[in-house]
Formats: sequence, C-alpha cells, structure tokens
Amino acid sequence: MSGVRRILRIDRTVADLDRTEAFYRDGLGFVREGAPGPLPPSEAEAMGLAGRETRCLTLRLNRQTVRVMTVDPPGAPYPPGANATDPSFQHIAIPVRDMDEAAAHLARVGPAAISRGGPQVLPASSGGVTAFKFRDPDGHPLELIYFPDGPSAARWASAPGLFLGLDHSAITVTDLGGTIRFLTGLGLTVAERGLNEGPEQARLDGLDDPVVDVVALQPHDPAPHVELLHYRRPTHSGLAPVYGPADGVSTRFVFEADDPAALGEALAAGGFGPARISGDGSACYVTGPDGHGFLILRGT
Repeated sequence: MSGVRRILRIDRTVADLDRTEAFYRDGLGFVREGAPGPLPPSEAEAMGLAGRETRCLTLRLNRQTVRVMTVDPPGAPYPPGANATDPSFQHIAIPVRDMDEAAAHLARVGPAAISRGGPQVLPASSGGVTAFKFRDPDGHPLELIYFPDGPSAARWASAPGLFLGLDHSAITVTDLGGTIRFLTGLGLTVAERGLNEGPEQARLDGLDDPVVDVVALQPHDPAPHVELLHYRRPTHSGLAPVYGPADGVSTRFVFEADDPAALGEALAAGGFGPARISGDGSACYVTGPDGHGFLILRGT
C-alpha cells in the first residue's frame, strides 16, 4: 500500500470568510481561487459535518493553497490564552524574500504578534533563519520565515514575489514518538531533527526559556511539509481542549493518496484513529495522537 503523495493544502476553520480573505490577501499576498462554495459531500461526511452548512474559500500563494471554511452552527471559538506549547497550536510558515519588507507589508493589517520584539534571527545551531510569529483575526498562528542559504533557500529561489508560498505547517505535540509513528505510517519520512533553545527562541515563541525539539517530516513533494514542535519546557498550559473540524481552533493537513480508505484502516489497525471514511472511499479523516486533524483525499 502506498502512502500519501503530497500535502494538497492546509485547511482552517474561521468565523468570517470575507475578514479572513482580506487579511491573507492584503497582509500576505494570497489571491482568491474561485468563488466560495460548500464543502464537497465526501469531505463533509468524513469530517463529521454532513447536515451542517459550510462555506469554503481557497486562497493561493504561488503554488500552494490554504482553504478556509465557515460552519453553521459554529463550533467553539479559538481558545483565549492558548500559546505555542498547547497541542492545538498549528502554524503555517510562509517564506519571504526580504523579512523587513515583508514585516512592514504585514503590519498594514494589524496582526496580533506572538513573537516579542519583531522578527528574530536564530543562531546557526537553530538553522540561522529569521522568523516572526503572529496570529490571523481568528487567532490562528502563522510565521514569516527567511532562509539565508542552504537547501531551503534554494527551494524558494525561483518563486516570484515577496511572499513565496507555504514551506511547512508546524504542530505542537506532547507525544513526539507517537506522532512520528503516526506520520511515518502515512508514508512521510523524517528529514531533519533539531533542538532549539536560547533567548532568540524565547522571543520568537513568546515564551520564557523554551527548549523545543523540532522534527521535520516530508512526503514525496517537500513543500509544504510537516514540522513537529515538542516543548521539553515549559510544559503546556492545559488550555487545548478536545476539538473537531467545526471548532475555530482547527487547522488541518490535507493529504493526497491513492487509497484514503486503506490508509485510514491501516492507521486504525495500528492503534491510531478512529478513522472516518466517506461512503465512496474517496475521503478519510483521522486524528493524530494529540488530536490534530488529517484529511486524506483520493488523488485525481
């Protein structure tokens, strides 16, 4: 059985499509792709949203996309006070050509900063990148990231514009080993491991004295890929409730695979899940060990 081929897109649940589109368009350079429409029936079935009214809008940044969705009746809003140590935390990392210019452009839409003191230059031991974390109007975290050199910089060198695409989406996990087993069971491979700490990391995360394991996993297509954040300290605040796709905190990886149903069944047999599979087998929704959502769709 083959695993996932690639990350098709990142999905987010939001309260207002127009407000979200304006933020991502005016602050980050995304463009609308098509008109808003309902969630496809097979996806709604797999995600447990059949019978609820949904509206979805796809936003593109060069080759990658984010799809935002409203649900009526809505679920719980983004939990106030949640920070980077909470398992609900999932950011989208956007590589930029020039950090100062990108940060100034973003400032026009008034993002809520997570990072303290603006963009932070991390030491070489932590990758040497410049990064800045912030929130969209619903509270969803994002990150601007500048790669000075190396394979990541080369990967984005030919992308046009100031905001280049989606490099990765990072999830905070408490069960690092279990999440790695879950994702490798989906066919991803571990590409890189690191341990980040120090004052620059503290300012970037908006935390006091963090020590965080960083593990990158990728499907066959490396952009975007998955990044795991496992905080050795501080411990998480306990503000991350159990949540589902209708809730405002939900961000989901959307994978493409030849046989979503078989993948879901294999994960369930391995102790992960449960997996919800649409009647036609074209969509499967599973959750990782810390509750993060993964929607697997049959490739076309």
